[in-house]
Amino acid sequence: MRNFFLSLKEKLAKKEPEIESDAEDYVELGNESSAERSKVVVRPFVLDDFEDIRHILDALREGSTVALINIRPLKEKDLVELKRAINKLKKTCDAIEGDIAGFGEDYIVAVPSFAQIYRSKETEEVQDTKSEQQE
Repeated sequence: MRNFFLSLKEKLAKKEPEIESDAEDYVELGNESSAERSKVVVRPFVLDDFEDIRHILDALREGSTVALINIRPLKEKDLVELKRAINKLKKTCDAIEGDIAGFGEDYIVAVPSFAQIYRSKETEEVQDTKSEQQE
Protein backbone atom coordinates (compact mmCIF):
# COMPACT_ATOMS: atom_id res chain seq x y z
CA MET A 1 0.00 0.00 0.00
CA ARG A 2 2.88 2.30 0.74
CA ASN A 3 4.21 1.77 -2.78
CA PHE A 4 0.84 2.73 -4.17
CA PHE A 5 0.86 6.06 -2.32
CA LEU A 6 4.46 6.75 -3.33
CA SER A 7 3.70 6.10 -6.99
CA LEU A 8 0.57 8.25 -6.76
CA LYS A 9 2.57 11.00 -5.09
CA GLU A 10 5.21 10.85 -7.85
CA LYS A 11 2.57 11.02 -10.57
CA LEU A 12 0.87 13.99 -8.94
CA ALA A 13 4.19 15.69 -8.32
CA LYS A 14 5.06 15.34 -12.00
CA LYS A 15 1.78 16.81 -13.17
CA GLU A 16 2.00 19.92 -11.01
CA PRO A 17 5.17 21.24 -12.67
CA GLU A 18 3.57 20.63 -16.06
CA ILE A 19 0.67 22.81 -15.06
CA GLU A 20 3.07 25.51 -13.92
CA SER A 21 5.07 25.31 -17.12
CA ASP A 22 1.87 25.59 -19.15
CA ALA A 23 0.91 28.65 -17.16
CA GLU A 24 4.28 30.20 -17.99
CA ASP A 25 3.70 29.60 -21.71
CA TYR A 26 0.72 31.91 -21.72
CA VAL A 27 1.27 35.59 -22.35
CA GLU A 28 -1.04 38.10 -20.81
CA LEU A 29 -2.25 40.62 -23.33
CA GLY A 30 -2.97 44.12 -22.18
CA ASN A 31 -4.49 47.14 -23.81
CA GLU A 32 -1.10 48.41 -24.92
CA SER A 33 -1.81 47.94 -28.61
CA SER A 34 -5.02 49.96 -28.48
CA ALA A 35 -3.36 52.63 -26.34
CA GLU A 36 -0.50 52.97 -28.80
CA ARG A 37 -2.86 53.51 -31.71
CA SER A 38 -3.70 57.14 -32.04
CA LYS A 39 -7.16 58.39 -32.69
CA VAL A 40 -7.98 60.75 -35.49
CA VAL A 41 -8.62 64.24 -34.21
CA VAL A 42 -10.81 66.68 -36.12
CA ARG A 43 -9.63 70.05 -34.90
CA PRO A 44 -10.96 73.52 -35.73
CA PHE A 45 -8.54 76.39 -36.29
CA VAL A 46 -9.07 80.11 -36.85
CA LEU A 47 -6.61 81.92 -39.10
CA ASP A 48 -6.30 85.45 -37.70
CA ASP A 49 -2.69 86.11 -38.75
CA PHE A 50 -0.09 84.42 -40.91
CA GLU A 51 1.68 83.28 -37.72
CA ASP A 52 -1.35 81.14 -36.81
CA ILE A 53 -0.41 78.82 -39.67
CA ARG A 54 2.43 77.35 -37.60
CA HIS A 55 0.10 75.57 -35.16
CA ILE A 56 -1.94 74.16 -38.03
CA LEU A 57 1.14 72.86 -39.83
CA ASP A 58 2.48 71.24 -36.65
CA ALA A 59 -0.84 69.46 -36.10
CA LEU A 60 -0.88 68.20 -39.70
CA ARG A 61 2.69 66.96 -39.50
CA GLU A 62 1.82 64.85 -36.46
CA GLY A 63 -0.28 62.80 -38.86
CA SER A 64 -3.48 62.23 -36.91
CA THR A 65 -5.21 65.62 -37.17
CA VAL A 66 -7.81 66.73 -39.67
CA ALA A 67 -7.73 70.53 -39.68
CA LEU A 68 -10.85 72.60 -40.28
CA ILE A 69 -9.60 76.13 -40.83
CA ASN A 70 -11.73 79.25 -40.67
CA ILE A 71 -10.02 81.75 -42.99
CA ARG A 72 -12.60 84.56 -42.72
CA PRO A 73 -10.68 86.76 -40.19
CA LEU A 74 -7.52 86.80 -42.31
CA LYS A 75 -9.57 87.15 -45.50
CA GLU A 76 -11.14 90.33 -44.12
CA LYS A 77 -7.77 91.69 -42.95
CA ASP A 78 -5.29 90.98 -45.72
CA LEU A 79 -5.77 88.94 -48.90
CA VAL A 80 -2.03 88.83 -49.63
CA GLU A 81 -1.32 87.21 -46.25
CA LEU A 82 -4.22 84.80 -46.84
CA LYS A 83 -2.71 83.70 -50.17
CA ARG A 84 0.68 83.20 -48.49
CA ALA A 85 -0.92 81.11 -45.75
CA ILE A 86 -2.87 78.97 -48.21
CA ASN A 87 0.24 78.40 -50.35
CA LYS A 88 2.14 77.33 -47.23
CA LEU A 89 -0.68 74.92 -46.35
CA LYS A 90 -0.67 73.51 -49.90
CA LYS A 91 3.08 72.93 -49.85
CA THR A 92 2.93 71.21 -46.48
CA CYS A 93 0.03 69.01 -47.58
CA ASP A 94 2.00 68.02 -50.69
CA ALA A 95 5.07 67.25 -48.56
CA ILE A 96 3.16 64.99 -46.17
CA GLU A 97 1.15 63.53 -49.08
CA GLY A 98 -2.04 64.93 -47.60
CA ASP A 99 -4.92 66.75 -49.21
CA ILE A 100 -6.42 70.23 -48.96
CA ALA A 101 -9.68 71.70 -50.21
CA GLY A 102 -11.92 74.65 -49.62
CA PHE A 103 -15.57 74.35 -48.76
CA GLY A 104 -17.81 77.31 -48.61
CA GLU A 105 -16.18 80.69 -48.80
CA ASP A 106 -14.71 80.77 -45.34
CA TYR A 107 -13.35 77.30 -44.61
CA ILE A 108 -10.50 75.09 -45.72
CA VAL A 109 -10.02 71.45 -44.71
CA ALA A 110 -6.54 69.91 -44.65
CA VAL A 111 -5.95 66.21 -44.03
CA PRO A 112 -2.82 64.05 -43.64
CA SER A 113 -1.87 61.14 -45.90
CA PHE A 114 -4.31 58.59 -44.42
CA ALA A 115 -7.34 60.58 -45.65
CA GLN A 116 -8.62 61.84 -48.95
CA ILE A 117 -11.11 64.64 -49.57
CA TYR A 118 -14.08 63.70 -51.73
CA ARG A 119 -14.57 65.93 -54.73
CA SER A 120 -17.75 65.75 -56.76
CA LYS A 121 -17.85 66.17 -60.52
CA GLU A 122 -19.12 69.71 -60.07
CA THR A 123 -16.10 70.60 -57.96
CA GLU A 124 -13.71 69.10 -60.50
CA GLU A 125 -15.43 71.03 -63.32
CA VAL A 126 -15.05 74.30 -61.39
CA GLN A 127 -11.35 73.56 -60.79
CA ASP A 128 -10.82 72.74 -64.48
CA THR A 129 -12.57 75.95 -65.54
CA LYS A 130 -10.43 78.03 -63.16
CA SER A 131 -7.20 76.45 -64.40
CA GLU A 132 -8.20 77.09 -68.04
CA GLN A 133 -8.95 80.74 -67.23
CA GLN A 134 -5.55 81.19 -65.60
CA GLU A 135 -3.75 79.90 -68.71
